Amino acid sequence: MTTKTRPKVLFFDVNETLLDLTIMKKQVGDALGGNQELLSLWFTTMLQYSLVVSASGRYQPFGHIGAAALQMVAANQDITIPEDKARDIIVNAMQNLPPHPEVKEALKALKNDGYTLVALTNSNAESLKNKFENVGLTTYFDKLLSIESVGKFKPFTDVYNWAAKNMNVKPEDCMLIAAHGWDVAGALWAGWRAAFVSRPGQQTFPLAPKTEINESDLQKVAAILVSYK
Repeated sequence: MTTKTRPKVLFFDVNETLLDLTIMKKQVGDALGGNQELLSLWFTTMLQYSLVVSASGRYQPFGHIGAAALQMVAANQDITIPEDKARDIIVNAMQNLPPHPEVKEALKALKNDGYTLVALTNSNAESLKNKFENVGLTTYFDKLLSIESVGKFKPFTDVYNWAAKNMNVKPEDCMLIAAHGWDVAGALWAGWRAAFVSRPGQQTFPLAPKTEINESDLQKVAAILVSYK
């Protein structure tokens, strides 16, 4: 078996890939009348409308789109949530998410092995900075990148191109590590490499190119990357 060449930069998605959404699930579920099963509908609605905003040449902070999505899902349950309350719920829910149990050890192993680690998120820069400081992830990363600088959301190709240029590397020298099929698909179509973290309920998109790594947690992904030369 041929040993693969190491990517020059590892880019990490944040929500669900690194951070556990269980706390958010409860807070959003409480806002939706105690129905935690609606979290996935809220999350996909948020993603759908982030793409609508980007495709229309507009920009709104991800948290504001998340709040609007919460209002929409709530309305379908005959629950009215004012805009300011919806934004407060989403901001609070997204600021205090703990990392998955294996994340810190995996990041430490990759950093100790000489990899450059970069966070790449649809959240705004301040939110990302606060999230990482709150749970002690900041020191593992060489750079924190928010799509705020581009004004478009992942998986728009422009985002991946901008991130590669920001780190002064070619697309083929980048690898995205993410737990979302749409995100790794976007990265692969932008000419990046990708590793998929198959968190519960997450699948790769069958019509996209295959990721070179597909493992159930970040520790397993890190073990493979450390073996690269």
